[in-house]
Amino acid sequence: MGAHIATGRFGLLRVLGLAVMKKRLALLGLVLIAAVAYVVYRSQPQQGANGSSLTLYGNIDVRLVNLAFEVEGRIAEMSVSEGASVSAGSPLARLDTRRLTLARDVAKAQVAAQRSELDKLVAGARAEEIRKLEADLEAARAEATNAKRRAQRAKELAGRKLASPQEYDDAQTSAEAAQAHAGAAQAALDLALSGARTEDIAAAKARLAALEGDLARAQVNLDDAVLVAPARAVAQSRILEPGDIASPARPVLTLALTEPLWARVYLAESDLGRVQQGQPAIVYTDSFPGQGYEGWVGYIAPSAEFTPKTVQTTELRADLVYQARVFVCNPRGELRQGMPVTVEIDLEAAPRASPGCDAPLAPSPRP
Repeated sequence: MGAHIATGRFGLLRVLGLAVMKKRLALLGLVLIAAVAYVVYRSQPQQGANGSSLTLYGNIDVRLVNLAFEVEGRIAEMSVSEGASVSAGSPLARLDTRRLTLARDVAKAQVAAQRSELDKLVAGARAEEIRKLEADLEAARAEATNAKRRAQRAKELAGRKLASPQEYDDAQTSAEAAQAHAGAAQAALDLALSGARTEDIAAAKARLAALEGDLARAQVNLDDAVLVAPARAVAQSRILEPGDIASPARPVLTLALTEPLWARVYLAESDLGRVQQGQPAIVYTDSFPGQGYEGWVGYIAPSAEFTPKTVQTTELRADLVYQARVFVCNPRGELRQGMPVTVEIDLEAAPRASPGCDAPLAPSPRP
């Protein structure tokens, strides 16, 4: 009798346990179904109640720039750290410039020497040199006249047998040499008066231009020893440090540009005919609830791709979608790389002719 009662109690408890387990499994199933439905809802584009807007989900993207020096050298100084905001033209790093400065100074001296040589060719002979050549010509002419007279007297003496034929020949030769010397002095004076040859001046100018090019290159190399920010940005990472050898092939810093800023979203093929570039949009983020940021559709991919794997349902990943970029204004710097956002595109608004963020835009409240 007692065994029969115990068996009955055990059966009753077993039945109650099975009922509780079934309820728990049913509740767990409902939770899983709700979670899957939420994922599908967040992953698929949603339309407004009246079809006048399109809601998309994506992430904020920015452009990253890997900066490197144009010349090779040892890094002497790093001016920024990770997270620092920089403006266009701000110095970020500097190389040891001793060798570059010496190369620039050598090129500058060569240019100065060649410029002086060109000036000398263009100016021609000095007045003092001209006067000296004129004096040399007068002396040579006087010597030639005197030699000619001596030769004439030697000829007369030789005719009267008072001088030997050899003496006459020597006097005649001296006269001819003096005359040639006078001609050489005349030619030297004419050359000085005519100045340098045109070809020599052209060659000197070309040599000067080449040296000036070397100087400009040396100056550019010296200027490139300072790494500056190309635009307003935030320093994301320091790849090299002071003491490292930098080169054009080794990036020093990675910058995240603050403009342009866009939300990367995906359009279904059925939405392509309704979305146009330039259409206004509002971007929302969970980090700043109740605030919207003005934007516009700036890019629609020309080719389709499979839905990114961030959407974890097999059905959605098999769909073909088109990537789009909704550029967004970020006046307060609140939007950051990778931030998940919700984008609402106004399908009834006309596309803007020249959208942009020229004026600061205050965040608009989310409806």
